[in-house]
Amino acid sequence: MSSYRELTAVSADGSPLHVEVHGPETAPAVVLAHGWTCSTAFWAAQIRDLAADHRVIAYDQRGHGRTPPSPTCSTDALADDLEAVLEATLAPGEKAVIAGHSMGGMTVLAAAARPRMREHAAAVLLCSTGASRLVAESTVVPLRPGRLRNWLTRHVLGSRAPLGPVTPVAKRILKYATMGAGSAPHLVETCARIVHACPRRVRYAWSHVLSLLDLDHAVRELSVPTAVLVGTADRLTPPVHAHRLAAALPHSLGVTELPGLGHMTPVEAPGPVTGRIRELVSTYTQLKEGA
Repeated sequence: MSSYRELTAVSADGSPLHVEVHGPETAPAVVLAHGWTCSTAFWAAQIRDLAADHRVIAYDQRGHGRTPPSPTCSTDALADDLEAVLEATLAPGEKAVIAGHSMGGMTVLAAAARPRMREHAAAVLLCSTGASRLVAESTVVPLRPGRLRNWLTRHVLGSRAPLGPVTPVAKRILKYATMGAGSAPHLVETCARIVHACPRRVRYAWSHVLSLLDLDHAVRELSVPTAVLVGTADRLTPPVHAHRLAAALPHSLGVTELPGLGHMTPVEAPGPVTGRIRELVSTYTQLKEGA
């Protein structure tokens, strides 16, 4: 029987986390971790589709959506939060497919060696993400690679300025930076409303963490079967990141490239993203249950 419930998971430092559970309680579990400046709303298409026959667990990262801000912003805190969500929603030893988009993928990497991740992860989808060199390899600023581009990129992504209302100009900027050129207007609107809802202080605090990100060591700890997915027109985490991840993962399932798509792949291409999650569930969770 399908259902919906909300709960609060409590992280290691006492931070409360807003968690939603959609779908039949006895169905295979999927855990969704959203990215920087987003919320559970970012996964709406995946939740709608998967909740028919999966138990879909989505949560708001600290400071995002309905989870209050915390003074602690670090990749260790992200890993603590994911562990808290897994403990609050899964039975001991229960396996789930865990999908992370952008900062959500970095969350999964940060938690790779954690006990609860090892206990509960059957397989992973890393979606539009990277482990290091985010500023150096971003192509949001259309200049040749080098110190000037790095400086400008850091200031653009780490701006303290408020985003303000969702105007036509704001949507054009967001589309250029985060989505493919062919993205439909209603999808641009959806992403803009989600991103603009993120508090300015939260956006700025996490931009600093991301600009210093170095999780290359963590990639080698992610020992479960892991698929990587990226849009070929992603300016924030270009395909070079996806291929570097796939080459370093102990159990890589390769890279799926989505032609012409940008950084917001779960919104831009809900079918392929949901389809990849379904494949991972059917291949790896059923296999473990029947073993």
